[in-house]
Amino acid sequence: MSAAAERIVGVVVTHKRRELLAESLKVLGSQTRPLDHLVVVDNAAEDDVRELVESSGIPVSYLGSQHNLGGAGGFALGILYALSLGADWVWLADDDGRPEGPKVLETLLDCAQRHGLAEVSPVVCDIDDPDRLAFPLRRGVEWRRLRSELFADGDDSADLLPGIASLFNGALFRASAIDTVGVPDLRLFVRGDEVEVHRRLVRSGLPFGTCLQTAYVHPNGAEEFKPILGGRMHTQYPDNETKRFFTYRNRGYLLSQPGMRKLLPQEWVRFGWYFLVTRRDPQGLREWMRLRKLGRQERFERP
Repeated sequence: MSAAAERIVGVVVTHKRRELLAESLKVLGSQTRPLDHLVVVDNAAEDDVRELVESSGIPVSYLGSQHNLGGAGGFALGILYALSLGADWVWLADDDGRPEGPKVLETLLDCAQRHGLAEVSPVVCDIDDPDRLAFPLRRGVEWRRLRSELFADGDDSADLLPGIASLFNGALFRASAIDTVGVPDLRLFVRGDEVEVHRRLVRSGLPFGTCLQTAYVHPNGAEEFKPILGGRMHTQYPDNETKRFFTYRNRGYLLSQPGMRKLLPQEWVRFGWYFLVTRRDPQGLREWMRLRKLGRQERFERP
């Protein structure tokens, strides 16, 4: 099948962010390679969001959920619906970010076809400072915080970072890749669902990566990643109790899974150091241990 004949369906998950969603829809609707269809999963099932989506000018299906499925369940529902519409490719986007411009989808599709990729992602950049990464990215033992640092030896003509991808911020999946990897796990709700799909993608052996020639802009999330040991390592400490609950509980589950267990010694060093040395917070360490145990035991009740 020619590239022009392939059907690309976008999936956006939203929850009480109408204004941000409106900005995202504008860019999604102006792509030089237009979406064939868009699926919007609204975890709050709000009438004004339905009206916004249906007036976007994009062929669209609005799925209002009366039950909050979280990001994990929302993407699972949207992806399955996209496949049911006959998607050859599924393009995933969150509601608080957007493609950096009108050529993002065209660039991703071209990169995937030239390199034979099952999945390709754009670089995820800070929406307020596009030269910075929205999330720090580790290559080997070094953490990269600038978009320019992703190019090996300063070669800005490179177009692919293989084996690394952010999956819910502009990721483009072949339908056959989803058949192999599956959809996000509803039980995780939020936090770690992307990491879990990335784990499956790595273990599948399918080729994937990040296209360095295009970007998706997103609010900066780097403040959660706290440097320790003079910046040689980082750990994660979200800014509120709910985020910490889902982050640490889900991470307990993730690190008990095949392909992730090798990270356990590093995990104990990083969080032990952060709570006991950096924060001097033994109670925080005990709570981290409690939450990760819940995840390891697959106790997925919501707080």
